[in-house]
Amino acid sequence: MYVLKDVLQKYDLQAKKSLGQNFILDGNLLHKIARTALVGLSPSVVLEVGPGPGGLTQALLEEGVPRLVAVEKDRRCVAALAELKADYPQQLQVLNEDALLFNEQTLGPDICVVANLPYNVSTVLLVKWLKQIKRFSRLTLMFQKEVAERLTARENDAAYGRLSVLTGWLADVSIEMILPPAVFTPSPKVTSALVRVTPKAAPLADVSFQTMERVTAAAFGQRRKMLRSSLKSLGEPEALCAAAGVPVTDRAENVPVDGFCKMAAFLEKMEK
Repeated sequence: MYVLKDVLQKYDLQAKKSLGQNFILDGNLLHKIARTALVGLSPSVVLEVGPGPGGLTQALLEEGVPRLVAVEKDRRCVAALAELKADYPQQLQVLNEDALLFNEQTLGPDICVVANLPYNVSTVLLVKWLKQIKRFSRLTLMFQKEVAERLTARENDAAYGRLSVLTGWLADVSIEMILPPAVFTPSPKVTSALVRVTPKAAPLADVSFQTMERVTAAAFGQRRKMLRSSLKSLGEPEALCAAAGVPVTDRAENVPVDGFCKMAAFLEKMEK
């Protein structure tokens, strides 16, 4: 029987700041997160990144996940998770790997990602997954609340930026829970948020990720400048703005996600 608090003590699993670790130990909360991640889905495989001592891993397994792949960089946690694998030998696979380098293609399609992300690499991991968004049925991820607000921001919001556009282009995003520092061990200095990222049936524009990154980097790289200035590096800022239906005197923060999609589509057409 896998008892989380006993495992923490047995393996001396103190969270490492260098790995961005903050553990959730409340069983009821862990099950609530697991149910939120799985509601309405029957995924062929669930990918958990950074399971740590396995609290959420256990909750997901108890909620009936048929196959769970847990990718954990910390060898101490891998040793602890081996005990949980003994209870679920058919369902659980534990990999001692860096999630930044992990190849999701090995898992096939229809992957449901669930993760209490290390905050120091959370946005890097999200962008990695956005680049292959069609592979996933849903991503349920823990972020700093500030990052969650960037993901859900819309034009003219203070938090609106590149990440807002890249995510909104490919997925529907919602904040499912707000979690205070006290629910984590150790308690971080920030409030956290559980975010659901659901891939759109089709992206808002059929353009490459590289093109969308170029457009948003140019626009938001000089976000206080008008578009006629910030988009100069792409060539013909007036034409790009006309394609998006926005004035050249606007700034990046004023342009909706759909506007950036139209700019990216026009840029690809112009460069063919």
